[in-house]
Amino acid sequence: MDFGVTFQTDPPAKRVIELTRKAERLGFTHAWTFDSHILWQEPYVIHSQMLAATERIVVGPFVTNPVSRDPSVTASTFATLNDMFGNRTICGIGRGDSVVRVLGRKPTTLGQLEDAMRIIKDLAEGRETEYGEVRVKIPWITQGKLDVWMAGYGPKALNLIGRKADGFILQLADPVILDWTMKHVHDAAVEAGREPRDVKICVAAPAYVGDDLAHQRDQCRWFGGMVGNHVADLVSRYGESGEVPHALTDYIKAREGYDYSHHGKAGNPSTDFVPDDIVDRFCVLGTIEDHVAKLTELKELGADQFNIYLMHDAQEETLHAYGEEIMPALGAKSTL
Repeated sequence: MDFGVTFQTDPPAKRVIELTRKAERLGFTHAWTFDSHILWQEPYVIHSQMLAATERIVVGPFVTNPVSRDPSVTASTFATLNDMFGNRTICGIGRGDSVVRVLGRKPTTLGQLEDAMRIIKDLAEGRETEYGEVRVKIPWITQGKLDVWMAGYGPKALNLIGRKADGFILQLADPVILDWTMKHVHDAAVEAGREPRDVKICVAAPAYVGDDLAHQRDQCRWFGGMVGNHVADLVSRYGESGEVPHALTDYIKAREGYDYSHHGKAGNPSTDFVPDDIVDRFCVLGTIEDHVAKLTELKELGADQFNIYLMHDAQEETLHAYGEEIMPALGAKSTL
């Protein structure tokens, strides 16, 4: 199992760069950032510095979207970074949440997202592709390589991931929901003539190591609210008795709205409706032994990467606990 870590691009940017350098030394393979240019600093500018400060770690957005960024510009950005730093970027993408809603716009359709993934991957890897009514190619790319991993929860999104994406991003660490979503992805891959194992599985969630479970829950409760935004969309589309498991949908019944000014932050007042059991299921909390046990279960189900949302008051402590004890217990090697 690989390990990644996701940062918010809060100022100062040098803090993100410092943590990225530390994560690489500890054996993390991926460093991701949120992509919400109104709420936080512009991530791609910071990505260039993250790459310049490291040697191996792969960098990308978690996740971008085709609404606030034109796919051709996104492709050129990745291609430029790859040309500078040796194909060390990755594109996480979804329909759009925080930046789209903050700008008063709607998430893209899955059809538009499918087109965007094709355009970004083709252009970034140097191939000619259809863009609207014309065919375009970035002429200076010779050895471009870019994986595109897509985030999603609902059956139609999971089908698209299985058919077209290089990886599946599941933003929660519940083994029951991982099993359900992964089955949809793998079934769609088989139907499309793909090998299911070629679609990488990335589980992302807050992780906090320690003995004070009540404090850990308070620091990570925001995550249930963030996931709840996507679940609310699913309920509106499929209904409460639809195909989406009740394990994912029941807890949002007490949801009364969401304030994006507190998005992804500990103490978010819009997430008081999230019960403790959902925090426990969606996040990875507790002692080192608790983390190893849950991650082992996720790994055995088929997760290829666990990606830590590092948005709480114990950032360095969490990184070191993972790099020095938890990751080695799951077969990863520190470079310290």
